[in-house]
Amino acid sequence: MNTVILVIARILMALVFVLAGLGKLGAGYATTQAYMASMGTPGMLLPLVIALEIGGGLALILGFFTRWAALALAGFSIVGALIFHHDFADQTQMIMFMKDFAMAGGLLLLFVYGAGSFSIDANKR
Repeated sequence: MNTVILVIARILMALVFVLAGLGKLGAGYATTQAYMASMGTPGMLLPLVIALEIGGGLALILGFFTRWAALALAGFSIVGALIFHHDFADQTQMIMFMKDFAMAGGLLLLFVYGAGSFSIDANKR
C-alpha cells in the first residue's frame, strides 16, 4: 500500500508544477514575464522556470532523479514564495505563500526518502 500511496503523492505534487509550467506557455507567457518583471525578477528567466516546472514535475512522476528534482523544486517553491507571495495583507497571497512552503516540505520528504520502489530510480540499482 505504501508503494501506491508514494506514487500518488509524487503525481499530486508534480501536477502542480507541470500544469503551472504548461500554463506559462502560449498566451500565459507574456503575462507571466510581465508579472515577473513587476516583482523585480528578470523576465528572461521564464524559460528556465518553465523547464524546471515541467521537467522537474515529469521527473517526479516518473521517479527519475527524484531526489534532485525534489530538492530543486523545493528550493524553487521557497524562493518563489519569498519573491512573489510576501504580501500577507492579501489573504490569497498568504495562502499561496503557505502552499509553496507546504509543497517544499513534501518535496523535502521526497528528497530524504526517495521515489520508492515503483520508479525509474529504483530500477537503476
